[in-house]
Amino acid sequence: MAADNDTDFDEFDAGDDNLEENLAAVDDDLAEQRAAALRAGLEDYDLDDEDAALLEGIVRGEDGIEFLPALPVVAIVGRPNVGKSALVNRILGRREAVVEDTPGVTRDRVTYKAEWMDRRFTLVDTGGWEPDAKGIDRSVAAQAEVAIDLSDVVLFVVDAMVGATSTDEHVVRLLRKARKPVFLVANKIDDARQEPEAAALWNLGLGEPHPVSAIHGRGVADLLDEVVKVLPDVSAVAKHEIGGPRRVAILGRPNVGKSSLLNKAAGEERVVVNELAGTTRDPVDEVVEVGGKMWRFVDTAGIRRRVHLQQGADFYAALRTSAALEKAEVAVVVLDVTQPLSEQDVRIIDLVLESGRALVLAFNKWDRLNDDDMDGQDRRRYLEREIEQDLAHVSWAPRVNISARTGRHLDKLVPALETALESWDQRIPTGKFNAFLTELVAEHPHPVRGGKQPRILFGTQASTRPPTFVLFTTGFLDPGYRRFIQRRLRELYGFEGTPIVINMRVRERRQR
Repeated sequence: MAADNDTDFDEFDAGDDNLEENLAAVDDDLAEQRAAALRAGLEDYDLDDEDAALLEGIVRGEDGIEFLPALPVVAIVGRPNVGKSALVNRILGRREAVVEDTPGVTRDRVTYKAEWMDRRFTLVDTGGWEPDAKGIDRSVAAQAEVAIDLSDVVLFVVDAMVGATSTDEHVVRLLRKARKPVFLVANKIDDARQEPEAAALWNLGLGEPHPVSAIHGRGVADLLDEVVKVLPDVSAVAKHEIGGPRRVAILGRPNVGKSSLLNKAAGEERVVVNELAGTTRDPVDEVVEVGGKMWRFVDTAGIRRRVHLQQGADFYAALRTSAALEKAEVAVVVLDVTQPLSEQDVRIIDLVLESGRALVLAFNKWDRLNDDDMDGQDRRRYLEREIEQDLAHVSWAPRVNISARTGRHLDKLVPALETALESWDQRIPTGKFNAFLTELVAEHPHPVRGGKQPRILFGTQASTRPPTFVLFTTGFLDPGYRRFIQRRLRELYGFEGTPIVINMRVRERRQR
């Protein structure tokens, strides 16, 4: 009977003391030569255009580390049902985004790889905004700021047959503040007779409207010709380098002490603190000095259970919390040590992992666990057991025991943040990474599955924030074996406080 495909490969962790010594003895030049030979061997395998772009795009920095330049980002924004997803499909040349004649089909921001005139870029499709929903103005601002801040160029889509609305004018004000190149796209101009309708959009003050028909493709090529002229060679924001102090999002369930933590860090009552859960509704930004450095802390609304996210202010509070996390670089998840860890806590941590942000766990209200109190001692023992059971998948995240109310151990938060951010930015040279893979596979080859044994042909770190590795393989690697590679990477290179992403590209040998 075949072994379980989701095996943790824990048996591999024994007897690996020589791995680190062997890698340390590998000469850097020799490692680079071996990596170059492995990379050349990929020519015998069927590679697609994306593979070639990945391999050709790898450049050597001044420090000798090879990396993949960040593609420029083009965001498509606009209110519901103006044809944003249809424009995405037209640019991509295939039906990727869901298109339906109903407002609000797209809800998440979705990214695609696009190309025009030999220029590759990242295309971001965003959800539209309902103009008449309760509290939508603030939700519009939160979503628009994320889409605009994390882009190099913005395509603002307006329904030319309807004309400019109050919602369009609201977005225009945000676009002007962002100081990003903006192209006003007058959509649904299906023929030359309708072009005068686009001229009316001059009143928005964003320059010349570009008449297009996303459905029929009319005018889209002319639009893209103009867009690629202003695209930077390397994105200034794709790695979330928004500038200024490092951005820290404070997340957690309602009433765990997030606002108290911000107030203590700021040294003043910056936000309202109340025993009533859910006091904070809007993300609150505050630049504070902690540990001799300036940080931008963002207090967010407590994330409730899914059942409570269906309507009202709580829904929009959760929406703005997700937007704040998207704009952050590191997340501090606050946990209440006086309460058992819940499924809700784990879900919030998983939300951070899905976003790819660095992670620090802050166990708050530690002052309530008195060493002399028997109940406090019992709670500590239960807490350690809960951490081992429920948080084993983030055992790499720095832990800080604090009291937001008294300020106890708040100084330990800064070293944890710095460690997590340093790991988030960490790169491994391609030569050393392939030497690591060679040694690892030699000692612990992938098990045979169905009579075949997948091989790793070549590996490279494609990006940071979070560290993302691409493995070219001859077959699918078991999830357990990928986790095993992640564990060995952490043991050798640290990566404390950051998730590690390992992607695979399964390729077959060319037919002779």
